[in-house]
Amino acid sequence: MSAEQERTVTQAPQSAVEHTDSSISETPILEVEGVSKQFANECAVETLSLDVREGELLTLLGPSGCGKTTTLRLLAGLERPTTGTIRIDGEPVSAADDDTFVPAEKRDVGVVFQDFALFPHMTAAENVAFGISDWPAGERKRRVTNLLELVGLGDQGESSPEQLSGGQKQRVALARSLAPEPEILLLDEPFSNLDVDLRVEMREEVRRILKETGVTAVSVTHDQEEALSISDRVAVMADGHLKQVDTPEQIFQQPKSRFVAGFLGHASFIPGRVRGDIVHTQLGPIGRDRIHGLALEYDQTDIDVLLRPDDVLARPTAEKDANGRVTYRRYLGPTILYRIELESGAVVEAMHNHSDQIELNEPVSVELAATHDLAWFPTSDDRPSG
Repeated sequence: MSAEQERTVTQAPQSAVEHTDSSISETPILEVEGVSKQFANECAVETLSLDVREGELLTLLGPSGCGKTTTLRLLAGLERPTTGTIRIDGEPVSAADDDTFVPAEKRDVGVVFQDFALFPHMTAAENVAFGISDWPAGERKRRVTNLLELVGLGDQGESSPEQLSGGQKQRVALARSLAPEPEILLLDEPFSNLDVDLRVEMREEVRRILKETGVTAVSVTHDQEEALSISDRVAVMADGHLKQVDTPEQIFQQPKSRFVAGFLGHASFIPGRVRGDIVHTQLGPIGRDRIHGLALEYDQTDIDVLLRPDDVLARPTAEKDANGRVTYRRYLGPTILYRIELESGAVVEAMHNHSDQIELNEPVSVELAATHDLAWFPTSDDRPSG
């Protein structure tokens, strides 16, 4: 990866990261240092380092095959790392250099699997009680009752899994994982088996439950909307590497690489020329102070400015006044996504209200609508076309 393709990825010091959730401690409860996992000739995870703070919900996000599920299995103790160290609450649970390895059942880690993995011959209450069978009967009963109430299933304790809906099964699986009071909860694609409406409802519900219990959690998903909506921080992975770790807002608005920018939603890049306090682009001048972190050393150089569809406004106009033409449109219900080729050949996307109808091949006047700071990247030969 060259300097021309991406800016350096640097993780902010813990003290510099702001959280709206005051329940999150600055103390890391999970520490991953230089962890790699090799399978035969394939390196699934390579020199990954990451801290997760007490009370935090961190999501590993990336495309299929990026190494996020392998990372989760390494944290759970279901795989041994080839290199590196994993610590929970300061104590090593995996250390490749001295062959330390604490098995999954002794790690004080709970796991919610993608398919929920409930025991079909047990009731909901019995499933929740499974991991605390060694507790005194009275304490065990109180714990199960409290957890079923917490997940909204206080009246479903005697129901079998086959009598429960998908969302109810997920709640039982979550309660079962929380029952032993684990230090860390791991969630493996927890919403992927639910329909769209239930998925949105359940991810909000799961976040509420985790925050009420104060449990530290690491979730895995390939769904960008899910990661951005429930996480305190998001860790984007690709090809076994960690690309960026940041708050949802920061990682979306100020991605550190073109990959992160494109993976977290529609991304267009328009060329600009820096001249003093102005960046000159095909969509008009942009003040240097509007380009996030653009150092003075980039004066008289070319850059690419990142635009999201809501940063761009297109209006139908006469051919002589147009600076672009609509080449693609996708109806999304509340909105319509337009792809527009500019006179120079560069391509941008614009998101409009569904009532703003622009036809294919229609000439348009395109302008910037963004009022926030814009991200940028050094110009390179692999600039995306749209």
